Amino acid sequence: MSLSPFDDLPVHQIAEPIRHVATSDRNFYDRFYFNCHTPDGDLFLVMGMGVYPNLGVTDAFAVINDRRSHTVVRASRELGDRADLSVGPFRIEVLEGLRRLRFVLEANEWGLDFDLTWDGFDPAHLEPRHLDRSFGRVVIDTSRFAQTGSWSGVLHSAGRTYEVAPDRWQGSRDRSWGVRPIGEPEPPGIHGTQMLPGFFWIYAPFRAGDRAMYFVTQERPDGERILEEASFVRSFASGGGEPAPIGRPEHELTFIEGTREIERAVLRFGDFEVRVTPLLRMHVGIGTGYGFDADWRHGMYQGALVVQGKTWDLTTQAGQDAMYGLVDSVARFDLPDGTTGFGLFEYLVLGPYPRYGFESW
Repeated sequence: MSLSPFDDLPVHQIAEPIRHVATSDRNFYDRFYFNCHTPDGDLFLVMGMGVYPNLGVTDAFAVINDRRSHTVVRASRELGDRADLSVGPFRIEVLEGLRRLRFVLEANEWGLDFDLTWDGFDPAHLEPRHLDRSFGRVVIDTSRFAQTGSWSGVLHSAGRTYEVAPDRWQGSRDRSWGVRPIGEPEPPGIHGTQMLPGFFWIYAPFRAGDRAMYFVTQERPDGERILEEASFVRSFASGGGEPAPIGRPEHELTFIEGTREIERAVLRFGDFEVRVTPLLRMHVGIGTGYGFDADWRHGMYQGALVVQGKTWDLTTQAGQDAMYGLVDSVARFDLPDGTTGFGLFEYLVLGPYPRYGFESW
């Protein structure tokens, strides 16, 4: 059945029920992303939920890093009603659009569950359109809005209970939709005749004083920009408003020797310089579906309903060696006026990027 309660709202964009999107591209997706952390960076929780209308799948995940372990709970089911924001033990409730949401992971055998409510710190803002092509084909065409905020509720992890209060537990979130590579790998065709040029990515939303700041750049190995933004948004308490651009985003990165992990960074928003210190690095792609696991990718068909969990012991060499790829860090952001903020520092340096000494894959 194609109809859902959403069809009773005047929100249609094409002459189809909401279940159907305007493109037949298999890679169309519609996704939530959230993170939750304390300023000291001793615990980092990331969670998400995605809908893939042309693959007939919806899935969700949560991953937590407490410096000792990397634990994932994930679920996938066949897509029915798009108004149903639940996947097995996961559930999202939109309490007040663009401001308050609730994310629940019910108790399960893997020792990670929570009931958390998000409250936006600043107005959600629409980032620049993200468009990229390979051999003429659109591989990324997405819209995304972002927001910083705080959390309240309760979190259980590894036998411990955390009372989550908004004066200490912060985070950021985004909602994105459009086309990007998802699901089972496609036959490569001409794309298999040469290596991709590489993928250089920095994304940093954080709170500092009475404003949130947003930095993003995707670059080719030669520095050509595919996407960029540097802006700030006043908090709701300070009046909110539209994002204010503050110059071209620039970066100076210092990597841990012999790795592609960043030890510290300087981000420039035009003439405005912010020093970044990662506090806790999480390899968010491992186990969650971001394309680093052959058996579980966002949108991949797993069956009518599948729920799984897995833990990597980060105190062992084997556990540490399993961590690679996309990094989400809790980070401290030091501003020129002495203000200190906290938030997300996300990055991926894949393939060559000569500026920082990476000459090959």
